[in-house]
This record gives sequence, structure tokens and C-alpha cells, in this order.
Amino acid sequence: MADMAHLHGNTYFRVFLALCGLTVLSVVADLLSLADRRIIVAIVLAVATAKALCVMLYFMHLKFESGWKYILLAPTIVLALALPLSLLPDVGMHYYPQDTRQSREYARMQADGHTDHHSSEPTNAH
Repeated sequence: MADMAHLHGNTYFRVFLALCGLTVLSVVADLLSLADRRIIVAIVLAVATAKALCVMLYFMHLKFESGWKYILLAPTIVLALALPLSLLPDVGMHYYPQDTRQSREYARMQADGHTDHHSSEPTNAH
């Protein structure tokens, strides 16, 4: 029985070292000066996914469970995919409009020489 506990402790320690190594990899990827930030984001997200998988498989003991775990995960996966897709038309594609009334008013105030943003005088809205 002591050998089995030693085996599990050794496995957990190796997973811990892998998690530490993946964390270092994520930090190094973030510190890189690549021209395209999307590559860094992809690397960091891939490392985060690998770390989450290690935690789920070993520390949450899902590696040793039977196939019912996939049936329980199916609704979660459907919701995880459906929520961003359903919000995409409203939030994802129009969240940061390039031209707003406030930005035009601010640009006009800057052009007129008004720098006091908290003025008590009302401004004319166009």
C-alpha cells in the first residue's frame, strides 16, 4: 500500500512540475516582442487549456472516471458554444464602434480649445 501512495505522490509531483513549466512558458510567451499579438494570445490560451486539462485529469481525478463524465459535460459544452455565438451579433461585432457622438463632441471641443472635461457649462449636442 505504501508503494501505491508513493506512485500517486510521484505522479502528482510530476503534474505539479508540468504546471509550473507551463506557467513559465506562458509568462515567457507574454514577454516576447512578437509583431502579431494574436500569436501570443494563442500561445497563452493554449497553455492555459493544457494546464486546465492537467488539473482536471489528475487533481480532479477525471482520468480515472468512466465514460459518464462525457455525458455530463455535453450540456456544458453546448452552453459554452451557444452563449458567445448568440451574443456575437449584438456585442461581438458592435461593441467598440469607431465613431460615436461622444468622440465627435470631444474632438470638436479639443479643436475649439476646451480642455476642461468637468465644466459646469452645458455643451451643445449636435
